[in-house]
Amino acid sequence: MPRRARVIKRQIPPDPEYGSRTLAMFINKVMLRGKKSLARRIVYQALGLIKAKRKGNPLEVLEQAIQNVTPLLEVKPRRVGGATYQVPVEVRPARGLALAMRWLINSSRARQGHSMAEKLAAELMDAAQGQGATIKKREDTHKMAEANRAFVHYRW
Repeated sequence: MPRRARVIKRQIPPDPEYGSRTLAMFINKVMLRGKKSLARRIVYQALGLIKAKRKGNPLEVLEQAIQNVTPLLEVKPRRVGGATYQVPVEVRPARGLALAMRWLINSSRARQGHSMAEKLAAELMDAAQGQGATIKKREDTHKMAEANRAFVHYRW
């Protein structure tokens, strides 16, 4: 990370099937150990399952799930004097998107049974409806930020 120059954010090319940059980022987050073709297959199977169950555009379900899960506030530790305070700060849009995707994927992996595609499809549909483990994670993050609102003046 350079000290003076601004970091240039690289553009991720859209995915080949749906033409969506968000979906391409999501596939990259699902990927483990560089196995992108496997990650693509898992995500596309999950979208196919969503399409079969919802009878609509699965990309809209993905967008809605990400929108419902994206946090607005988070806490960051700030050391003042000898104490460490959890200071609530607003989440930048890019970080919010990354957190939402990470939480969705981790909640999918933590689900019981079935294949990863089925677990991912179920978690995306739950999140799009405003329920599930990922939504609970977002609510917990917001509750923690709300509980530590007294330390907001320590923001830097």
